[in-house]
Amino acid sequence: MILTVTLNPAIDHTLSLSEPLVDGDVARTNEYQLQSGGKGINVSQYLRHLDIETTTTGLLGGTTGQFIRNELADQGLAHDFVDIEERTRLNTTVLAPDAEYKVNHEGPTVDDSAIDELVERLRDHDPEVVVVGGSLPPGLDVDAVDRIAEGGPWETVVDVGGESLADLDAHYSLCKPNRVELEDATGMSVETLADCRAAAQALREQGFDRVVASLGADGALYVGEDAVLYAEPLEVDVVDTVGAGDAMLSGVLAAWHARASPERTLSYGIAVSSRLVGVVGTAVEDLDGIPTLADRVTVVEDPD
Repeated sequence: MILTVTLNPAIDHTLSLSEPLVDGDVARTNEYQLQSGGKGINVSQYLRHLDIETTTTGLLGGTTGQFIRNELADQGLAHDFVDIEERTRLNTTVLAPDAEYKVNHEGPTVDDSAIDELVERLRDHDPEVVVVGGSLPPGLDVDAVDRIAEGGPWETVVDVGGESLADLDAHYSLCKPNRVELEDATGMSVETLADCRAAAQALREQGFDRVVASLGADGALYVGEDAVLYAEPLEVDVVDTVGAGDAMLSGVLAAWHARASPERTLSYGIAVSSRLVGVVGTAVEDLDGIPTLADRVTVVEDPD
């Protein structure tokens, strides 16, 4: 079972506008979505559509936290969150014809003792893999992620900010930075594909068994002891990029869980991400046809 952890979840509020935003004008729309958000929650949602057993957990508080619990229950997604005193945050994305705007709250202040209770929840579920994703709320630092990684016999995967990646001390089976996070974690240039590969190799040497780097329109890299691979992106109509990295990670995890080859693992990540960017918001009705879509992904060894 794969258990995901979101330490700073949110309600994702997505608005779609028919006209560009103009300073001083009131923009109006009836097209909006409210969805449970946060990297761990998103990954579990996609894993469920990929027929992988999963439970999501983390920290929730207030009426916004209750909204997330209710929505996950309605979706039939297994969850077991720790209660905190302050209200869970709200993140807003505005999709206008000329641009995409994002405004994220920092989140509630969390006492470090909440991590002790969270680790106990993880032990109760006895997962094979724990995925820790997203930002850290005020009051917590990267030590909280290390404590989760060292809290039980599970393999730990992380998808956190680049500066956090650089400061982690525990052992991790996999991390999934994007291009900016790869640069922040290593201080190295990521301008070219060769730069990204070198930075991913350097990050792996810091204590990560595998690095899967999502490069947006440039595809993705897989760097591990077993292989160094590059996957080209699929040609798709991009509607919304929110959740694309989480979708890629879920595809990687699903293939990894099935003990697929590194090539298939990377192609699955590209396939799921390609499906997600074609819809508004972070929710998808299903992920049928992913194996066929993954067959279309071109993966090459040891890219220059």
